[in-house]
Amino acid sequence: MPTYEFRCPQGHEFEKFYRTISGAEGQARCPECGELAERMMSATGFAFKGSGFYLTDYGKNAHRDKGTPEPKSGAPAGEGGASEGGKAGGRAAEEELRRVSAGAEALRAELARAARTLGAPADIAPLLERPRDPAFGDWATNLAMVLSKALGQKPRELAQKLIDALDMRAAGLASAEIAGPGFINFRLSADTVANGITALVDAGAQYGRSNAGAGRPVVVEFVSANPTGPLHVGHGRQAALGDAISALLEWTGWEVSREFYYNDAGAQIENLAKSVQARVRELAGGSLQIPEGGYHGAYIAEIAERYVAEHLQDAAGDDLDALRRFAVQALRGEQDRDMQAFGVAFDTYYLESSLYDDGRVEKTVRELVASGKTYEKDGALFLCTTEYGDDQDRVMRKSAEKGSGYTYFVPDVAYHETKWERGFRRAINVQGADHHSTVTRVRAGLQALDLGIPKDYPEYALHQMVTVMKGGEEVKLSKRAGSYVTVRDLIDEVGRDAVRYFFLMRKGDSQLSFDVDLARSQSEENPVYYIQMAHARLSGIFRVGGIDPATIARDVDFSVLSLQEESELMKALLDFPALVAGAAEALEPHRVATYLHDTAGKIHLWYHKAHVLNEPEPITRARLLLARAAQIVIRNGLTMLGISAPDRM
Repeated sequence: MPTYEFRCPQGHEFEKFYRTISGAEGQARCPECGELAERMMSATGFAFKGSGFYLTDYGKNAHRDKGTPEPKSGAPAGEGGASEGGKAGGRAAEEELRRVSAGAEALRAELARAARTLGAPADIAPLLERPRDPAFGDWATNLAMVLSKALGQKPRELAQKLIDALDMRAAGLASAEIAGPGFINFRLSADTVANGITALVDAGAQYGRSNAGAGRPVVVEFVSANPTGPLHVGHGRQAALGDAISALLEWTGWEVSREFYYNDAGAQIENLAKSVQARVRELAGGSLQIPEGGYHGAYIAEIAERYVAEHLQDAAGDDLDALRRFAVQALRGEQDRDMQAFGVAFDTYYLESSLYDDGRVEKTVRELVASGKTYEKDGALFLCTTEYGDDQDRVMRKSAEKGSGYTYFVPDVAYHETKWERGFRRAINVQGADHHSTVTRVRAGLQALDLGIPKDYPEYALHQMVTVMKGGEEVKLSKRAGSYVTVRDLIDEVGRDAVRYFFLMRKGDSQLSFDVDLARSQSEENPVYYIQMAHARLSGIFRVGGIDPATIARDVDFSVLSLQEESELMKALLDFPALVAGAAEALEPHRVATYLHDTAGKIHLWYHKAHVLNEPEPITRARLLLARAAQIVIRNGLTMLGISAPDRM
C-alpha cells in the first residue's frame, strides 16, 4: 500500500496510506491537530489546491512501500495533470513533463488545436508523458481530466471528443485510445518514428543540440581552489560537474566561458608560505616547525627542495614573499596539470590577489558605503544584508582590534561585480555545499550596489563531498597530500572516464560514495563500462559486416521491426534532445548519465535478441539504421560528459 508523508500548517509531520489516488484529488488531515496538509514531504509529486491535493508525478518522488504494485490502467506516470492554482511543486512538475515530451511537439500542437475547438483557452498547453507500461502506447495525456470541470463534461466523454477532433496524420499518430478515468494513450505512426530516426542519423554529432541560449554569454565558475595543495576528490567532483554543466549549456546554444577563480590571497596562503619556509629551514639543518594551521603533505617538502635548488641565495628561506610566490606558482601549475589529466580546460583564470592589486575591493567597498547600505558598529563596518534575506547583518571590515581586514565575502562581491561588468548577464557558480552561507551574502552585496543585477545572480549549483571506498573500507589519506585523497590518485587508479562518470552519476546535492573496486571492474555492474560496451557492440556490427556507417540507407521500412525491444529503444533515442534540454535548464548533468545507462540497457537487450546481419534485406536495413542511431546518441551523450566512446573493448 503506498505511503505518503505530509506536513500540516502547524509543522506536524505524518504519514497517510492510500490504496490508489490515481487521477483523483484527496485529503490528508493531521492526526494531531486535525488540520489539512499544506505540503508533501520529500517529493515534488503533489500540488495542493483548495482543501486537498492532486498527484502530478506518481511514483517518481513519492514515498512508496516496497512491493507496492504500479497502477494497472493505462494512466501515465504523471496522473493528475495540471491545474490552475497549483503550488510551486506542481508547476515545476508540469514544466518538467513539458521538457520530457518536447520531442512530441506535432502531437502537442494538434492536441492543443483540438482542445481549442471544444472550448479550451487559447493558451492551453497539454502535458504529455511516456506511459509507465509500454503496452499502453508511446505517449499519454490527462488533458480531458484537466479540462473536464472547466468545460462541464465528464472526462471520458471529453476524451472521446478530443480524439474525434484530432487530425491523426498531422499529429503523427497511428491510434488514440481512452484509458482509466479519462487518460488518452497515443501510438505514433511508423512513418513518424522512421522520420525521427532518419533525422537523428542525418544530424549525427549535432543531434541533441538546440539554440535555446541564442548565443548569449554565460560564465561558469568551478573548482576555484586555494593554491595550497593538490586537488582533492571534492574538487574533482566539482570539475566534472562544472565541465558537464558547461557542455550542456553549449549544447543548448549558450556561449560559455569556463572560469577558475584562484583564491591566492588571505591567511591560507600565508600559512602555505610559512609551511614551505619551515621545510626549507629543515633542509638547512634546523628543526621542523610547521605553523599552526600549516600544511604537512609531502608536496610541501618537494616545493622546498625545488625552491632551494632555484634560489641558492636564499637557502635559509628568509625571503617569505619569494617563498609565497614560488609556492603558489608551483601549486597552480600542479593543479593545472591535474585538470589536464582530467580533460578539463578553462577559458579564464582570475586571481583573487588581482582584486586587491587593481583596487577592485576598495572600489566595491566605496560603492557599498555610498549606497547607504552599510553602517559602523564597534569599530567594524557592516553591510545591511538583512534587507536582502540574511538572518543578520554581516561584517565587511573587521575592527582595528581584529586586524581591520575585509571578511571573505567582500572580495567575492567585488569579483562578481567584474563578471557583470564583463558582460556576463548570466553567471553560474559550481561550489561545495559548505559554501551555502555565501550565497545570500554575495547576492546581498550585489543587490546593495544597485547596478540592476538580478536578485538570483549568480546562480549556484552546490554539491556534496565524496567518500572514497576501496576493499569495503573508506580511503582517507594520500601518500603525497597527507590528509586527503587527490583527484589524481583516482585518475591513476581507475582512469579518467570512470572518474568522470562516477562523479556525475548522482545528483550533485547528494552524497557520493566512490567505489574504486567497482570503477576498476570490467563488468556490467560498472556503469561506465556498461555504457561504453553498448557503443562498442554497435560499432562491432558495422565492423563485422564491413559496412561504413556513413553509407547506410535512410529509406527503410521500420514496420518490419516487430520486437518490443526495438520500439522501446527507438523511443529512448528520440527522447534524447528533450533530455538534454531539461538537464541544461536544471543544471543537472546526472540526468544525462542516468539516461545513458538506461539507454545502454535497452541496447544490450536489443543486441542479444535481434540479429542485424544475414537477415532479410528489409530487416537488415532497418536494424542497421537503428544501430547507427543508437551509436550516435551514446557517443553524443558520452562526449557531452567528457567520456570516450570506444569502438572496441
